Amino acid sequence: MSAKTIGILTAGGDSPGLNAAIRAVGKVAINKHGMRLVGFRDGFRGLMQNRVIWLGLSDLSGILTLGGTILGTSRDKPHKMPIGGKTRNMMDVMVEVYERHHLDALVCLGGGGTAKNAYRLSQQGLNVVCLPKTIDNDVSGTDVTFGFDTALNIATEAIDRLHSTAHSHHRIIVCEIMGHNTGWLALGAGLAGGADVILIPEIPFDIEAIANSIRERSRGGNRFSIVAVSEGAMTQRIGTKLQDARARLAEANAEIARCQGDKDARKAARSLRASIRAELAEIERERSGSTLLLTRELEKRTGLESRVTILGHVQRGGIPSPKDRLLATRLGTAAANFVAEGKGNIMVGIHGDVVRAVPLADVVGVRKNVPLDHTWLRSARDLEICLGD
Repeated sequence: MSAKTIGILTAGGDSPGLNAAIRAVGKVAINKHGMRLVGFRDGFRGLMQNRVIWLGLSDLSGILTLGGTILGTSRDKPHKMPIGGKTRNMMDVMVEVYERHHLDALVCLGGGGTAKNAYRLSQQGLNVVCLPKTIDNDVSGTDVTFGFDTALNIATEAIDRLHSTAHSHHRIIVCEIMGHNTGWLALGAGLAGGADVILIPEIPFDIEAIANSIRERSRGGNRFSIVAVSEGAMTQRIGTKLQDARARLAEANAEIARCQGDKDARKAARSLRASIRAELAEIERERSGSTLLLTRELEKRTGLESRVTILGHVQRGGIPSPKDRLLATRLGTAAANFVAEGKGNIMVGIHGDVVRAVPLADVVGVRKNVPLDHTWLRSARDLEICLGD
């Protein structure tokens, strides 16, 4: 019986712990199961172009603590890949590369977008196994993603450092934290860093309510405030517009599905969908300026000097925390074992202290938002932290 061969790639944004996961998959696959491991460079584009690196034990040595990914990454989508100035579906080419290397499984390290892309490939006959990485912690089917803890530590330390300048100059410091469309990172860092205001996408905010909270602090003798705001946070006005547009988009998609046999009706529904998508893009552009708008408005409404700090990509870089290394190692070793057992089309998730194989179909298209009754939010309200509502 010939040895199994595993392919592995990293896709989407880089995240602390990727190399720890690659190392874990490889060492268990090679040492325990006698498998071969081939890495594809720069995500799904490398798979399409057959840009490979055969990974041996020496390649996996010394990478546990490295940030980034030794394989490189990209955000290319298999079914919508820019090729020669055009966007093309390259899944058939990827299937060919998969078969050329006689792969028994393709391990994909990434977030929600990577899971979607891997699922599309699974529908073409590939056997895929996903590992959940993202600093946003928004992947369904797992309690936590690797990369989140490192980013949480970095964001919390930033808030710790901002306290001294805010206190010294009697300022409002608005600290924008990553997290995409979920508030896990801002909420966790805000709580751990002692922020006075925490704003997350799940709770659209009212600027006057925030200003009033800060004025109350000033009247109580606290002449500075720290505002931790998620990059995806939005005003209540924008939140209402976004919710309405998304509902209309869902209805347009349903209408397209309903009128399969009517070309004219289908064309009209597609046109409507295109206009709603354009409207959504405009709303998203407006939302992207929410942090700067908030900073200006708070200074105007409170009379306190306000400054903004946007942490940006510093949250994704550097040495992964011990917790992320441990999680990535556990998920990676489990992935290799699952492949050896013949399992596939799964995501490897952590539930409590148990590592489980979750059907990939149950994960795709489901974003893990912060529940409004989550214990972190309850703690924030008990501490009388302003959440903007």
